[in-house]
Amino acid sequence: MKKDTEKKLKKVLSGVVVSDKMDKTVVVKVNRFVKHPVYGKFLNKSKKYKAHDPENVHKVGDKVDIEETRPISKDKHFKVI
Repeated sequence: MKKDTEKKLKKVLSGVVVSDKMDKTVVVKVNRFVKHPVYGKFLNKSKKYKAHDPENVHKVGDKVDIEETRPISKDKHFKVI
């Protein structure tokens, strides 16, 4: 059982904006450099996240940090910080 004093840590990721066509939303591509569990080779893995950008200030190519937040829509669970 959780205590009231414990806070859940929010996930913070950094990536590059790949799309800003939506209103108040940007798509951020986050790259990870991970080791294959069996073969030991290092691989580049990437994933795209939709993030809330209320002022529409970020453009394609900008490096941004995104933070996990409550669900804002069906796909948006991050906000730009």
